[in-house]
Amino acid sequence: MSELNLSTPAHVWAYLNRVVEGPSHTLSALLAQYPAEEIAHGIYNAADWLGPLAALTASRRDWLRQEVDLAAAERVGARIISSDSPEWPLQQFSQAFGFYRSGQSSAPATFDDQAASPHSLWVRGGNLAVELSQALALVGTRAISRYGWDATRLIAGGLAARQWTIVSGGALGVDTAAHSAAIEQGGRTVAVAACGIDRSYPARNQGLFDKIAHNGCVVSEFAPGTVPKRHRFLTRNRLVAAMSEGVVVVEAGFRSGALNTLNWAEALGKVAMAVPGPVTTAGSLGAHLRIQEGRAQLVTSADEIRALVGKAGSLDPGGQYELDYAPSPLQRLSRNELRVFDSTPLEDADTAASAEEIAGEARLSVALTIHLLVTLEKAGLVARAGTQWRRAGNY
Repeated sequence: MSELNLSTPAHVWAYLNRVVEGPSHTLSALLAQYPAEEIAHGIYNAADWLGPLAALTASRRDWLRQEVDLAAAERVGARIISSDSPEWPLQQFSQAFGFYRSGQSSAPATFDDQAASPHSLWVRGGNLAVELSQALALVGTRAISRYGWDATRLIAGGLAARQWTIVSGGALGVDTAAHSAAIEQGGRTVAVAACGIDRSYPARNQGLFDKIAHNGCVVSEFAPGTVPKRHRFLTRNRLVAAMSEGVVVVEAGFRSGALNTLNWAEALGKVAMAVPGPVTTAGSLGAHLRIQEGRAQLVTSADEIRALVGKAGSLDPGGQYELDYAPSPLQRLSRNELRVFDSTPLEDADTAASAEEIAGEARLSVALTIHLLVTLEKAGLVARAGTQWRRAGNY
């Protein structure tokens, strides 16, 4: 048996990613107590202190493919990231899987094994945390109709124009329409794959994946070379929901796999939404049933979706406390607006800052930062002088 290479974090996580196919509650529990390098060393040496993980990895512990996996990822311009990486979407995963663990979720018990945050991700493209700072998922049938194609593109394009990143699964049909519309609108999009980052599935979308990598990210939880299988699509669906503030399903039949992603939206505390379809076909029956059951909000436009997702903290706008204690201008801000405001120099600071500098400090995309700075300027909270920005007044 050759030696285990733990010389870099990438080597450590490439080994763990290969020998423990996520999600794994057992590995999550150990990572809360031990460094990843120590766990990797323990797995390789079948250490007793690993508990159940030793048995789970017994048949894989000598799969020393770190160099091969890292080289395969590098060939397609990808890298591996983990929870200690600056671009890890910690807030999204913490909120999603924290909600599930809180007991507020009404998900079936069959979700329990899958309801865990990923331990590492292979990423091709931009900074994942930045891309997901304001994101919505669009999913639906592969057997898309002309109506579904037009509806998906209308909604995805409208959201992208408002600086929302479109998250989907890269499949044919609704996924392809959503990714393509976001790119054509000059927006950002993220594809979550159910196979290795070095594979293009479906193969006919290889060109689309290249465009996504230049206008967002392609992401995979699975080691390079991993082939798509049915259970991996179900595993992938939880990440599509977890990475987004809400999930919209377009054209889903009675047994459509897209409804599984909508199930995960409910399980992870996301806004579940569905677009109504023609009553002359069965292509939207699954979506219609979710609306009838009250498990998905009916939406017909990007603006309706944005209104439903809303600002953080505005879940009860009609509450008496809101009437008695009106929020200050800062308290009315969404999470991303507040991130931009907090990253903007004070009014009396020695120097102002450019939108690019503010975006870097806020860890948001430049386009989204400019969009939010203009919003804050209209609210009288920041002021612009040329290309430089400062806060306005005593806020």
